[in-house]
Amino acid sequence: MKPILLPLVLAASASVFWTGCGTPARRIESGGRESITTVGSIDIQDFIAAAEASVNKLLASGALDRVPMPPAILAVSGVRNDTGHQFDTDLLTKKIRVKLNTSGKALTTTTVGLGGHAEDPLAKELGAELPHRPDFTLSGKILETRSKAGKVEQSTFSFQLSLTDNRGLALWEGEEEITKQGSRATVGF
Repeated sequence: MKPILLPLVLAASASVFWTGCGTPARRIESGGRESITTVGSIDIQDFIAAAEASVNKLLASGALDRVPMPPAILAVSGVRNDTGHQFDTDLLTKKIRVKLNTSGKALTTTTVGLGGHAEDPLAKELGAELPHRPDFTLSGKILETRSKAGKVEQSTFSFQLSLTDNRGLALWEGEEEITKQGSRATVGF
């Protein structure tokens, strides 16, 4: 019986050893069901969901249709990160810009930027100035609220956006809240 026991012990030991070495890296869908969800920070699926919902509400509002010569020209101002986490807000604004540009309702400029800084300085240098001021600017901020009850943590991230016309009037404002609750990082939504 001993000769049979030794191979079983070795096989079990090898199994534990290989399992403990981690999972091999693989590609998954960004923001998909296999994405890691953390309670205390913003994940890629949060940026995707906030951008998608915000643009859908903005397009449905009809605010971008209030221009004499469609499509509306839109300059994206800053989106301020008022959370306790470091991340580039372009993770949100670029998704918004792509969706607006493909909607046919608005075109976003890359030669007009906050503080005179263009996203595409070469286009600005080559004279690709807009014939007139943008019809609208889009600005916003991201806020975070946290709470805890025992071992369960909850975080709410508020994505607030404002569409302002060239007279300085807010024509549309939207807020998307994403609330996550759990005791540790999990996979999925």
